[in-house]
Amino acid sequence: MNAGHKLFGESEEKAAARGTALTNHVNKMGLGVEDLVVEVSEDTATVKGTAPSQAAREKVVLAVGNTEGIAKVDDLMTVEAPEPEATYYTVVRGDTLSKIAKEHYGDAMKYPVIFEANKPMLADPDKIYPGQVLRIPPQ
Repeated sequence: MNAGHKLFGESEEKAAARGTALTNHVNKMGLGVEDLVVEVSEDTATVKGTAPSQAAREKVVLAVGNTEGIAKVDDLMTVEAPEPEATYYTVVRGDTLSKIAKEHYGDAMKYPVIFEANKPMLADPDKIYPGQVLRIPPQ
């Protein structure tokens, strides 16, 4: 809840403003979600809309959930083209994408798969932080 992007200022206490800020944040990522709406109640965000793929849906959930002040995401989205779900991994101190790839795929050199699966939330494969949640796509 206290890790992630800081989108909310001290004066933005209203849930409607927080939901609008999150909706705008996700829309800027260009994930192609139709009718996206994010509503916030205390530390829970509810996400609605239609994602073009399971990967886009998961990226929306992660983008919202990896925001400071959000502890839980209630995913009410639909997907146009259903596919297998990814697993999620919470980064701990000392982790690298290579280490995570070795743990999940048995091959540290598959770290680009994890990096690509988490774009645009990740801009650099060397910049992950404890508490951040990442998508780990199926092999």
